[in-house]
Amino acid sequence: MESNDLEIPVAFTGDFAIVKVHPHMIAYVDGLQRKNAEALSFYPKCVFERESEKGRIFLGLLNGEPCGYLYVGAQGTDVKCHQVCIEYDARRRLYGAALVQAMEDYATEGNAYTLTLRCGFDLDANTFWSSLGYRCIGVHDGGIRRMRKINVWQKQMSAELFETATVEPAVGKVDASVWRKNKQTGLVTQFVRGKAMRDYRAKVIAGLHTPNAGGEGREV
Repeated sequence: MESNDLEIPVAFTGDFAIVKVHPHMIAYVDGLQRKNAEALSFYPKCVFERESEKGRIFLGLLNGEPCGYLYVGAQGTDVKCHQVCIEYDARRRLYGAALVQAMEDYATEGNAYTLTLRCGFDLDANTFWSSLGYRCIGVHDGGIRRMRKINVWQKQMSAELFETATVEPAVGKVDASVWRKNKQTGLVTQFVRGKAMRDYRAKVIAGLHTPNAGGEGREV
């Protein structure tokens, strides 16, 4: 991507603008991510540095001050939305929707068929995505720390030849009790993914009900 492309605002409406370059972008994005750690997947600061150079971080400015951001993946047939985060006092306005529109324009320019994202089942953001025309196409198990279900939302960016199957999004509350009970045993870790994560999750949960010598369940 040419440097000039990064310097041109993505969108501007009244007192709100979306840009791809800003002198304080990385510090702001990393700080807001940390403030909302319970709701977001974590990315190291070096990821934001790399992705901002590729024009994949959209920064929202309200009256010239950062108020939120969106981190999107590479253009392709299915574009992934990795993070969207808006400052609390701006969340009730349409700025989040404006960031999403900028992402959809970006996806359309790359001839994307779909936009896909993941959202914890306990977050109000699920209603937000549904209101913007995204459909839940799956529910997955999340990490062991929060015992959270993850709703997978998707929006078609072009006409479908075959209708994508949808499911009812999961709704619930996070439960950190398993994490706390296993934290000091060495059994818990967050550095596993895929099938290893599924097997590990089952192992930890099963550990809560392992029978002791007397045949009774024990807590670990």
